[in-house]
Amino acid sequence: MHFEESIIYQFYPLGTCGASEYNRWDNANTWNGAARPDENRIGRLAGWIPHLKKLGVTAVYFSPVFQSDAHGYDTRDYYTIDGRLGSNEDFAAVCRSLHEQHIAVILDGVFNHTGRGFWAFRDIQRNKRRSPYADWYTIDWNGNSPFNDGFAYEGWEGCMDLVKLNLQNPAVIEHIFGAIRKWSELFGIDGLRLDVAYSLDPSFLRKLNRFCKTLPSIFGDGSFALIGETIHSSDYALVRNDGCDSCTNYELYKGVYSSLNDVNLFELAHSLNRQFGSDGVFRDKNLVTFTDNHDVSRFASIINEKRRIAAGYALLFTMPGIPCLYYGSEWGVTGDKKNGDRTLRPALSVPEWNGLTDLIAKLIRIRRAHAAFTYGSYRTLCVTNGQLVFERVHECPFSGKTERIVTAVNITDTDVPLPVKSGSPGAHGVFEGLYGTFTDLSTGAPIHGSGPVQIPAFGFFILKQS
Repeated sequence: MHFEESIIYQFYPLGTCGASEYNRWDNANTWNGAARPDENRIGRLAGWIPHLKKLGVTAVYFSPVFQSDAHGYDTRDYYTIDGRLGSNEDFAAVCRSLHEQHIAVILDGVFNHTGRGFWAFRDIQRNKRRSPYADWYTIDWNGNSPFNDGFAYEGWEGCMDLVKLNLQNPAVIEHIFGAIRKWSELFGIDGLRLDVAYSLDPSFLRKLNRFCKTLPSIFGDGSFALIGETIHSSDYALVRNDGCDSCTNYELYKGVYSSLNDVNLFELAHSLNRQFGSDGVFRDKNLVTFTDNHDVSRFASIINEKRRIAAGYALLFTMPGIPCLYYGSEWGVTGDKKNGDRTLRPALSVPEWNGLTDLIAKLIRIRRAHAAFTYGSYRTLCVTNGQLVFERVHECPFSGKTERIVTAVNITDTDVPLPVKSGSPGAHGVFEGLYGTFTDLSTGAPIHGSGPVQIPAFGFFILKQS
């Protein structure tokens, strides 16, 4: 299995498993000791594996699982699983169960900053300039922090609970790489999602890449996966041979929900063409696509007209990228960002299955069966405010056979005919038509294309040319 072919599923374990909001573990005198866990909460996630297999998931991304002050991104200890979740051995058992089902394990690598409870920062608080870890952060001894530490420091994007590490310090790098090596040995991890990758020191990222590519992975030798969290398109340059293998595609995330809500598929078509068209800036890259995650409103909440949700998932699984599902959204769990992050990260004891889950599982089966969705080119065939038709084309380098698949979505409440219409490519309603014999990949039914097409209200089709 290649990383580019993955179907990723994201857990936010502190939320999924119902952990308390704050970590009560007192780590005043240790950084690598085994904390007495509250209970083996993380072990509950092994019970989700049959659900993941039924969906067709091939990789699981765990948001932070290591000792932290509160939400996981304020790390206390890179070497120990958060006591609210369980022990290192508890998590290792979950990872073994996933690997037995050929599901990759990807962990959140939070390396740009730590929490104030991190053992080295606590030593600086106690010993000030005398601390052997004083240069693990950038300290201003003539200033003061909002917490009256007697010194000032840089917080990530002004958040003083997240203390920015000095990633040019060899001792810091050695400590982080030692943790990753332990994760590889104990949990068998296959990749990392790099938190705020756009903030990481560039030289650190290059060293991290060289180190991680020596680690074993389910994806193959030298294929340990590095996914960068990036927000702006300008940060996608981190995806390169000595950097990240992929990154989060927030431009397409915004393009999907905004286009559906505004009934303006020109926005999404513009982003797809800009990124993946014949002259697209990222046409040779597979970026991670998603409809929601732990930082944004749930898809079922952000889409105003719920009958458009199906079209949104049809887009997710047929447009370029590596799709990632957020736990619970496959059966329509809701959560609005304006009500706080914890509403996006609910405790869910067991997975559910409904009609939406059926649809997503079918879309995943279709995607996994056709290389064009992973490796194929992208071209817009027709776009109007409420309809989008595009093709993915892939020529197999081994057989020489060409695979062409056409996706069409309609986000309006009426059946819409799309006649053949000449004009400038990309202009409203311009359509060259579909000709020849196709197979409807949802139903298996043969379809004869004679030019015009009709897309049902709030519907979609995915056609493979014979």
